[in-house]
Amino acid sequence: MTVHRLIPKQASPTMPAESEQLYSIRTLAAELNITARAIRFYESKGLIKPKRIRSQRLFTHADRARLMLILRGKRLGFSLAEVSDYLDLYDADPGQLEQMRLLLALVRDRITLLEAQRRDIDQTLDELKTISNDVVAALTRMNATARVKPDDN
Repeated sequence: MTVHRLIPKQASPTMPAESEQLYSIRTLAAELNITARAIRFYESKGLIKPKRIRSQRLFTHADRARLMLILRGKRLGFSLAEVSDYLDLYDADPGQLEQMRLLLALVRDRITLLEAQRRDIDQTLDELKTISNDVVAALTRMNATARVKPDDN
């Protein structure tokens, strides 16, 4: 058995096959630059299901791949429910046809949302730039007026 760092090799009927690489929660967290708490959270939501030997969680290469998909989905702005639906289809559909259809629908929806947000951001930036220019012009006028001394006649 190849166990990735920190987990001693032990012979036991509950241990995985010799060729399966396993990751401890700390190792997996470090490799993916997330916290062990985040991994436990995704486990509590049923998104990953690590093997357990006594009280220790051991993650397979497949668990690592699932976690990477979860993190990618979150980074792209998908909800955990959407990520869960995607992963469920991945498990249920070996041909991945339904998974690909769902992914396409999710991605298209996300693109539409982000494009709307970008339009809103562009509009807000234009308004803020206009305000900034107006304030600079007003300050310039005030400074020019302040420099002219009143006539003492």
